[in-house]
Amino acid sequence: MRETSKPVVEKVAIIGGGIGGLATAIALRKQGIDAHVYEKARELRPVGAGLSLNPNGLKALEAIKPSLVEQLKQAGSILKFINLRNNTGETTQQKKITLMEKYGQPMLIIRWSKLQEILASALPPEIIHLNHRCVSFTQNHNSVTVEFEGQKTVEVDLVVGADGIKSAVRQILIGDGEPRYLGRMSWRGLIRYSHELLAANEATAMIAAPKNVTLMDVGDGYISWGAKMLCVDDSSLGSAADIKSRLLKEFGEWASPVPEIIEATDAEIIVERPISDRPPLSSWSKGRVTLLGDAAHPMSPSIGQGANTAFEDGYELSEYLAKAPNLEAALAIYDENRIERTQIIQARSAFSGNRAYKPDGEKYLQERLRSNEEFEDWLYKYEPLAIASRMV
Repeated sequence: MRETSKPVVEKVAIIGGGIGGLATAIALRKQGIDAHVYEKARELRPVGAGLSLNPNGLKALEAIKPSLVEQLKQAGSILKFINLRNNTGETTQQKKITLMEKYGQPMLIIRWSKLQEILASALPPEIIHLNHRCVSFTQNHNSVTVEFEGQKTVEVDLVVGADGIKSAVRQILIGDGEPRYLGRMSWRGLIRYSHELLAANEATAMIAAPKNVTLMDVGDGYISWGAKMLCVDDSSLGSAADIKSRLLKEFGEWASPVPEIIEATDAEIIVERPISDRPPLSSWSKGRVTLLGDAAHPMSPSIGQGANTAFEDGYELSEYLAKAPNLEAALAIYDENRIERTQIIQARSAFSGNRAYKPDGEKYLQERLRSNEEFEDWLYKYEPLAIASRMV
């Protein structure tokens, strides 16, 4: 570790204005690094539905900026119970969530758009550059020049690819092609909705392999719902109306409130996505370019760790850039510490996602709710300050 407090880089371009990129910008700027975010979209729109922030991700965010976690808790829903039901509505299991008592942070369910809004509000608006689609970069020993669509360029000391599972930065850096389709499609929606079976601070998973539905309270009267099923290919079903019509056909006979909540959701806000991942990489960094979040380690959403591991990435990267003797050493320790952990989480996500769609998927999920303590301990006992002290 260096004695000086000056970071090894001064200017950083973060490609991608999603939640991983925004959190990383906050972390880097806290270290005195002039980090800017470059996002291809013309505006930060409220897309997506809900997601879970688990103790490890919340600890990372708290290490980045403590007030963020308090804001998020006010905006979301702290989960108290998970209910497991079959598609006839019968409750087969209920689990009380005691993560706060065990790990010092809860499981927080929140709207993706609200999370993005809170993270963006923690940054100076002038450092978030919209309508900047990265098309290439070139690097030398001293700097990286990033080119955006329309011949806009920026020269920086480091580029961080935080641009998701179809990362342009990853393709330029590594060139490993399209994501790996996992044989499952997902549909998500968000709606203000009340129902006697949808209690506050609860989430419900309804299973009838090879299909499942999740219903989550995300705060402020909103319910986030997701439907998944096995599909031979990942081609889109067409228009928004066609997608909604198919969902009602596939899930219309399920117990209340599944058909009703799909019917009540505006077809235009239903998000259809293939479930995909990528094989783990042995290195995320080359020269003055590195990867983060889904650009580095995209995973099946089955254990809810995509956002949480991105926050870990961002915090640790900022610490290594602030404390390592040089950039090469900072990125080496970043790769060493992050790749091993995320590979384990990727593998568990892939196994769990695949296993849940087997004919006995409901039985597997019941067992997972009962006996997952060893993995949860390893995952949720993540301590950012201790991890970041492991320097080369």
